[in-house]
Amino acid sequence: MTTPARSTDIIFTRHGARRGIGWLTEAFALFRRAKAPWVALIALYYLLMFLLNVIPLVGQIALPIAKPIFAVGLLAAAWTQERGGRPLPSLLFRGFRSNLGALLPLGLVLAMGGALAVLGTQLFDGGLLLSFFSGEVKDAEAAVASGRLPLSLAVLALLLLPTTLALWFAPALVVFQDTGPGTALAASLRAALANWRPLAVFGIAVLGAGVMVPLMLAQAIVAALPSQATLFFVQVALVFYGFAFAATLHIADYLCYRDVFHAGETLAPLPSGSDRAT
Repeated sequence: MTTPARSTDIIFTRHGARRGIGWLTEAFALFRRAKAPWVALIALYYLLMFLLNVIPLVGQIALPIAKPIFAVGLLAAAWTQERGGRPLPSLLFRGFRSNLGALLPLGLVLAMGGALAVLGTQLFDGGLLLSFFSGEVKDAEAAVASGRLPLSLAVLALLLLPTTLALWFAPALVVFQDTGPGTALAASLRAALANWRPLAVFGIAVLGAGVMVPLMLAQAIVAALPSQATLFFVQVALVFYGFAFAATLHIADYLCYRDVFHAGETLAPLPSGSDRAT
C-alpha cells in the first residue's frame, strides 16, 4: 500500500514494509545486466575514496565532504542504465557538474554528524570507541569479547541515524529536483521517517545478504575444506562479492529515491546512442 505525502513543496510516497525487499532485488537485477561496467565503476569509486583518505591532514575531512558528490555520479549511472544507457565510469564525476554548491553543504553535514556521533559515544563508553578508532586500544579482542566495543558501535549507529536519514535522499533531491541543501535534508528526513518500515526491512536484508550469509558460507567452506588454497579462494570470492553487493546497494539507493519521490512516473528512454544522464 502506498500513500502520498508532502514535505514543504516536495511530494513523496509512503510505502509498505515489503517494498524494502523489492528495492534490493530489483537493484540486483539491474546489476546483473551490466556486471562488468558496474564493477569497474565501483572499483574506481573506492580507489578514489582510498586515495582521498590517505592525503595527510586533509583526507579525513575531505572524504565525507566528497561522498555526496560522488553519490550523485552513482545515482546518475543507475538513472542512465534504467533508461537503456550504460553505467559508464565517467558518470562518477557527474556531481562535480551538477549543483555542486548545494552538494558541498551535504558533505559538511555528513562530516559534522559523524564527528558529533563519535564524540557522543564517550558519554556511554568513556572514550573506548574513540580510542579504538585512533588505534590506542591495545587489546581489541578483549574489548570485543567483553561486549563493550560492540555496544559502543551500536550506540554510534543510533547516534548516526538522524544524519543518515537526513542524507538518505538528499543528494538525489539536490540534483534531480534542484532543491537547496536545507530543503533536501528536511525532505529526506521526513520521507525516510515516513518510510521507516520498508527502510528497516531493507536494512535487515542488507545485513543478512551483505554480511551474515556470505560470512557464514565462507566459514562453512573453510571448515569443510581446510587448506591455504581454500582460504585464498574464499577471500577472493568475498572481494568479488563485496564489489557486486556494493554496486547493488548503490543502484538500490537510486531505486529507493525514485520509488519514494517519483512513484508511478513513466520512464523516458535516453536518446538513441546516448549513455549519459541529463
